Amino acid sequence: MSTTLKFTVLLLALGFCRGLLDNYIDEEETEAPDAQASKFGSLWPLPQKVQISEVSFKLTSSSFKIVDAKESSAGPSCSLLQDAYRRYYEYMFGSTKKLGLSKSRRTGPSELTELQVWITSPDSECDDYPSVTSDESCESLLFLILIRLIQISMSGLETFSQLLYEDEYGAKSVNATTISDFPRFAHRGILLDSSRHFLPIKVILANLETMAMNKFNVFHWHIVDDQSFPYLSRTFPQLSQQGAYHPYTHVYTPADVKMVIEFARLRGIRVIPEFDTPGHTQSWGKGQKDLLTPCYSGSKPSGTFGPINPILNTTYDFMNQFFKEISTVFPDAYVHLGGDEVDFTCPIQTFSSSWNSTGFKQDYSKLESFYIQRLLDIVTTTNKGYMIWQEVFDNGVKLKPDTVVHVWIGGGSNEEMEKVTAAGYTTILSAPWYLDLISYAQDWQKYYKVEPLNFNGTEEQKKLVIGGEACLWGEYVDATNLTPRLWPRASAVAERLWSAKDVTDINDAFNRLSMHRCRMVERGIPAEPLFSSYCPREYKGI
Repeated sequence: MSTTLKFTVLLLALGFCRGLLDNYIDEEETEAPDAQASKFGSLWPLPQKVQISEVSFKLTSSSFKIVDAKESSAGPSCSLLQDAYRRYYEYMFGSTKKLGLSKSRRTGPSELTELQVWITSPDSECDDYPSVTSDESCESLLFLILIRLIQISMSGLETFSQLLYEDEYGAKSVNATTISDFPRFAHRGILLDSSRHFLPIKVILANLETMAMNKFNVFHWHIVDDQSFPYLSRTFPQLSQQGAYHPYTHVYTPADVKMVIEFARLRGIRVIPEFDTPGHTQSWGKGQKDLLTPCYSGSKPSGTFGPINPILNTTYDFMNQFFKEISTVFPDAYVHLGGDEVDFTCPIQTFSSSWNSTGFKQDYSKLESFYIQRLLDIVTTTNKGYMIWQEVFDNGVKLKPDTVVHVWIGGGSNEEMEKVTAAGYTTILSAPWYLDLISYAQDWQKYYKVEPLNFNGTEEQKKLVIGGEACLWGEYVDATNLTPRLWPRASAVAERLWSAKDVTDINDAFNRLSMHRCRMVERGIPAEPLFSSYCPREYKGI
């Protein structure tokens, strides 16, 4: 869906005063990056164009409010906006209220008292879902701010909240600022794996909240895998009954899934589920008889199973029903179908003569391609587009022109990016952003230094790269360590996918990111430190 919301925000204030930005970094202990306050304050990701003046205005929780402008096409009935107003007001003043600094008083001549939001599009589309074509551009000027946000994106409000700073007494101020902003890439995602370790809904929601703070707009939900099948299917409930770690405590009910999708929608985030086949499906077979290929030891079944069985018609009957359900549960226009790491080591029984006569014989790669092609045809009938891991492309499977190929193999994957885009396919990159691969010191810097378009290709090829995803696979990650392992390392990816190509100053990034990390901590997110430092308001624990 490509409908846009256009916001005009009026900031009503008079007067002049000087504003100071605090530096949150302990300069004596900071080594490589130079710990000098950035001229851009704590903005993250950095807008395309920003000019911060020295003219500043005070804000107090007792007098400041965010309201709908009289001319706006959306009003109190737009729950998405009302929810955002409350959320960002709390972000801006929550800590001040806790410190008891919000006593009612008369406003002064240099105080900003109101933010008016004016929806200029005829149809506010408050109930729709974000999409890959959503417009997230933003132009703003303090006093009179014009913000254009695609499909109810909250990126403009996030930017405004980041412009606020406080003095040593906790008083809030904001400097007059001119901003012209839009994301460099349309697809900016986080992949979380809820199969290898079950992730409680509370943890997923907290990370969606943090994604919005970093202007990510895609939650790639790798919801099932070999290890467990926590998705509770209405059509095939036995999948989670038999395949989940526990059929009651470690499943995502329809209500849970609906909650995640709605929580994400209110923050301008798409939810793209991944149901990876034909490999990574051992948990599927526990609840669906004959779905997996039986492995053989000589002429007898060994009792183990390989990938999805491609030679039974019942396989495709099952997939047809299953993906019909998925298409109704998940509203996004795309579903991720996986297709990676298919294990060919499972010895199988000799095919029937009818299969041998088709030319398949025991060519496993041909069988895989046959299965994938059938699956793609099935998903196409549900009116969904599909994303696939790069192996499907590499194996020569016939793909629809609008297929999105997800590149993940190799740190740079420049050759793969060149090949996929040369074939005319839309591409997203994850290869250099596997955040489950941890290392000592400031590894965020290597994620920050990646240039997604650093491959040989024409300008037309590079236009096919719509963005990328930071992936946090779950072998060693669960609810206890997911959030601090992800943030602020993923924030480095966020700026690379949002900001201009020439935003590469690692010292400036260090100082802004350190302050941004402290802001996340203040908002209740246990983001790990970049280096020796402190935050004015430290994480208080659970």
